[in-house]
Amino acid sequence: MRKHRSPVADVVKAYVALTKPRIIELLLVTTLPVMFLAARGVPPFGIAAATMIGGSLAAASANALNCVVDADIDTKMRRTSRRPLPRHQVGTRNALIFGLVLGVLSTVWLGVLVNWLSAWLALAANVFYVVGYSMVLKRRTSQNIVWGGIAGCFPPLIGWTAMTNELAWAPFVLFLIVFFWTPPHTWALAMRYREDYAAADVPMLPAVAPAAEVGRQIVLYTWATVITSLAVWPVADTGWFYPAVAIALGVVFLAEAYDLRGRTRETEQLSVIKPMRLFHFSNAYLALLFVAAALDPFVGSGG
Repeated sequence: MRKHRSPVADVVKAYVALTKPRIIELLLVTTLPVMFLAARGVPPFGIAAATMIGGSLAAASANALNCVVDADIDTKMRRTSRRPLPRHQVGTRNALIFGLVLGVLSTVWLGVLVNWLSAWLALAANVFYVVGYSMVLKRRTSQNIVWGGIAGCFPPLIGWTAMTNELAWAPFVLFLIVFFWTPPHTWALAMRYREDYAAADVPMLPAVAPAAEVGRQIVLYTWATVITSLAVWPVADTGWFYPAVAIALGVVFLAEAYDLRGRTRETEQLSVIKPMRLFHFSNAYLALLFVAAALDPFVGSGG
């Protein structure tokens, strides 16, 4: 006999979906490793746990509020049409209240249990994502994700300040890695769903430019990402392990970017371009790069 899920479980699932858990996971991957790097070892468990929880709440708030702002767009796009608001699983007013409450809770949590510098940085990232990207940039420029992606660059700053209660050059270099990494990562996904963005009248670069131009810009930003990743070595005074991993990952990332660019020169057909190949590797690249930064104090000889 088939069991029916309870209405409460369905409601909980819908609210969890509003927070976009997979995006939160990616943001946390650039937070916790930086705490290891800043601590030159294992960070205190209490601070690490409080930072991860507070960061998750902040990201959940931004994502829920983004769902409210983008509800009309999400309805038109196949990739997002099954989100809670387009399916009327959660009301717009309730989603707005949910997102705002999470934002207040995350700020107070980080301020009280970590420090107020980290709390204000998390709040700034939240506001920039919702207002700067979702409300201002996303529907107005093909460079939306370049500048709007700044919001996703804050986790390294938050992780570093959680440990040190001050900013330094090292977390800003890590910030720039995520900044340059975001366009290749996002444009590869947007290329796969370019018809969706065109239908929703969102000028994401792959929806308004030829595939060859998107491929060219992906290569440029990939180079910027790899070069910036190597700057962590002298700025953060790492040992040999981090730069070795950064070079190896960078070579593969560049190879994937050039392969995609080569395919875009020949055709506009997505079945040939295979943009999701770069998208999936870019996820692995960022995660492994930051894990290498976390492991370096234990494996490398720096610090």
